[in-house]
Amino acid sequence: MYKNTITPQQPAPAANRGLIGWLHANLFSGPISSLVTLAGLYGLYLLLVPMFNWAIIEADWLGNSREACVSGGACWVFIGNRLQQFTYGFYPADEIWRINLTFALFVLQLLWLALPRLPAKMWVAPFMVLIFPFIAYGLLYGGWFGLVVVPTHQWGGLTLTLIIAIVGIIAALPLGTLLALGRRSNMPIVRSLSVVFIEFWRGVPLITVLFMSSVMLPLFVPEEISLDKLIRAMIGIVFFQSAYIAEVVRGGLQAIPKGQTEAAEALGLNYTKTMLLIVLPQALKLMIPGIVNTFIALFKDTSLVLIIGLFDLLAIVQAGLADSKWLGFATEGYVFAALVYWVFCFAMSKYSQYLERKLNTGHRPG
Repeated sequence: MYKNTITPQQPAPAANRGLIGWLHANLFSGPISSLVTLAGLYGLYLLLVPMFNWAIIEADWLGNSREACVSGGACWVFIGNRLQQFTYGFYPADEIWRINLTFALFVLQLLWLALPRLPAKMWVAPFMVLIFPFIAYGLLYGGWFGLVVVPTHQWGGLTLTLIIAIVGIIAALPLGTLLALGRRSNMPIVRSLSVVFIEFWRGVPLITVLFMSSVMLPLFVPEEISLDKLIRAMIGIVFFQSAYIAEVVRGGLQAIPKGQTEAAEALGLNYTKTMLLIVLPQALKLMIPGIVNTFIALFKDTSLVLIIGLFDLLAIVQAGLADSKWLGFATEGYVFAALVYWVFCFAMSKYSQYLERKLNTGHRPG
């Protein structure tokens, strides 16, 4: 006898569901996979347990001098005593509020642009790009409204790292986009100039660019114009990174079907409207991973400004290690610097993944 009813779908076996199912599918799917997993876990045990004991369990956290570091573990007392210098460099202690106010205003604008449903975004974005840099420079440098002048050679630490990275990111993206459009232009002169610019800056190491900006750039400006060393370094970094951004943008533009441009032309849109309203919005969504990857590389490359005498986070940590009162704690200093770099780079990476999900740039089937 055959049943006239269809048997309902049965749940998967317990071994294929939940944590047990995930472990079976990913880590213990066979003999070789199980051996590799066990060997990896044993290796992590040998590596992480001593590291955890050194960094957390046996570490010294409180104190005012190296005499407080007696346990044999990490001496985070060194980081605590130098934290203000690592963060603000040689900026006068009485004027640190200016740095805090500047970055607080910057973060507020970022949140305004990032959070949905907040009004006036079309006004906040131009203000942030065109006007706020002058306000920030006035606050940090001083010389107006009674603020004491703080020369840029006193800027340093994490503050200088963030300033260079933020300026490089904000300035390199539009310049790189213009270079990418210029490289695809039908005008031979514009296309040739864009190609020469991109290939020149991509073919020169960043260290060489920093030396050129510090030594050679003053030779190309009038004598009455004196460019600060920090501004010269920023110009070199912006030009260098814009060349890489240009190639990322060009790759995104090539991924857009030609039919999109033809459809825009059929509707009577000119070149500017076609690019701003049709092509670039689609291309930028595809370019998010590449652009963020370039930004992360820029953030880490800021440590190279040490070679021209600017004390960024890594340089200020190395300077602290040379203090005779704190000799022997290089590991703690470099671990702290690496952790700071990782936090900012990881935050940029996670935000890019959030943008990809929000804009649905994964092109998932179905």
